[in-house]
Amino acid sequence: MATPSPGYSITIRVELPAASNATAALTTAVASAGGALTALDVAESRTDRLVVDVTCDTTDEEHGRLITDAIAAIPGALVRKVSDQTFLLHLGGKIEVVPKVPLKHRDDLSRAYTPGVARICRAIAEHPEDARRLTIKRNTVAVVTDGTAVLGLGNIGPLAALPVMEGKAALFKQFGGVDAWPVCLDTQDSDQIVEIVRAIAPVYGGINLEDISAPRCFEIERRLRELLDIPVFHDDQHGTAIVVLAALKNALRVVGKSIDDVRIVVSGVGAAGHAIIRLLLSQGATDIVAAGREGAVHNGDKDMEPFRRWIADHTNARRESGSLSEILAGADVFIGVSAPDLLTGDDIATMADDAIVFALANPVPEVDPIAAGEHAAVVATGRSDHPNQINNVLVFPGFFRGLLDAGVSDITDDMMVAAATAIADTVEPGELNASFIIPSVFDSTIAPAVAAAVCRVAGTS
Repeated sequence: MATPSPGYSITIRVELPAASNATAALTTAVASAGGALTALDVAESRTDRLVVDVTCDTTDEEHGRLITDAIAAIPGALVRKVSDQTFLLHLGGKIEVVPKVPLKHRDDLSRAYTPGVARICRAIAEHPEDARRLTIKRNTVAVVTDGTAVLGLGNIGPLAALPVMEGKAALFKQFGGVDAWPVCLDTQDSDQIVEIVRAIAPVYGGINLEDISAPRCFEIERRLRELLDIPVFHDDQHGTAIVVLAALKNALRVVGKSIDDVRIVVSGVGAAGHAIIRLLLSQGATDIVAAGREGAVHNGDKDMEPFRRWIADHTNARRESGSLSEILAGADVFIGVSAPDLLTGDDIATMADDAIVFALANPVPEVDPIAAGEHAAVVATGRSDHPNQINNVLVFPGFFRGLLDAGVSDITDDMMVAAATAIADTVEPGELNASFIIPSVFDSTIAPAVAAAVCRVAGTS
C-alpha cells in the first residue's frame, strides 16, 4: 500500500469557528483520512473565526481530495483554497543563471564585455584549448533529452520533460558544483539529435543524455562518443548501473554472499537493464537471467534488436524460459528497472534464503517493498520514503565533477567500477545493515569521493 509522500504534499487553507477544539478537529480529520500532518499554522485569528493552513503529505491527488473533503465536513468549516506544494515549488522553474563577476560600473563592463572581451575571443581563436580555461566550458554540462522515456511516464515529449531536466540541473549544481542546463529537443529523429548535440557541443564540457528511449539511446550515445572530444554519459544506463553495483556490493556483504555465486534476475532489458547486466558481468557475475515483457530472454529467441541480442548471448546460459515470476524462483537477487506491480510478496517468497530485492521502478516499484520485506533479507527501492533509496543522484554529480576536473573525453568501465566502490565504501562496516546498504543522497562526502575515484582512474590525481 502506498504511503503518504512529500511529493504529494498539500496545504489546505480552512476557515472554521474559533472553538477550543478547532485545531484538534483538523488533526483528527487528516488522520481519519490517512494523511500525514506536517504543519498546522494559524494564518488569521478573530474572536469568532480562525483561518488555519493545514499541510499534510498524501499518497496521490485523489487522496488529497479525500483529506480535503474530510476537513470540509467539520461543522462550520469552509475550505478556502488547496495548494499543491510540489506545483508551488516549480512555479517559474527551479534554476537560473547568475553572474559570477561584478557588473557594477564601466570598468567591469569594459572587461566582461566590450571592448575587453574581444581580446579573449582572439586568444581562443588562436588557441582553442584555452576555451576550457577562459569560459564556462570547463564546468558546464548539457542535460539532453527528447522526452521519449521520462521517468515512468513514457513518451511525453520535450516540453513535459523540462521539469525533470531542470531538477537534474539543480542536483548537478547542489551536489557536484557543476553548471548544467536542460536541452530538450523537439525531435525524435536520432540523426537530428546527434547533429544538434554535435553542433552545440563547443559550449559544454560534457553531455548527459537523459530519458531517451531504447534502443535509440544506444546508437545516439555511441555516435556522439565517436564525434565529440568531451565525455558523453547516458545516466539512465551508466548512472543506474553504477549505483546498483554500489548497493549490491553492500547488500551481498550483509547476507554473506559473493557476486560470483549468486543467481541474479533482472527485470527490464532497456537502457538501464542492459548497462546493469554489462557492469555486473564485468565484476564476476556468472548467473544472470533477464526478463522483458514477454518473459525470460534467451538466445533461442529470434528477431531481436542488437542490444537485446547482446543480453541473450551473455546471460541465461541454461536458456530458461517463462514469466518473470517463474524465473524468479530460487534466485538470490532481483533487480527491477521495468514497470510497477509486476510481482507480489508470494513471488518473493519463492526466492532463495537471504534474498536481495532491488525494486527500482519509480514512482511505483515492481513489488510492494513492505510485502517484499516479509520474505527478503534486503529490500531497496528508488523512493525516498523507504530505506535504501537507490538513486542516480549518488552518481552523476560526482562522476561529472571528476570527468570535468580530469579533462577526459572517454568514460571507461574502470571509472564506473571505481565510482561504485567509492559509494559503497562510504558506508562504514559498523553502519552496514539490511536497512542501510547505501548512503543518503544528502551525504556531502559522496560527490567528492566519486570525483576523486574518477580522477584516480584517469590518472590525474
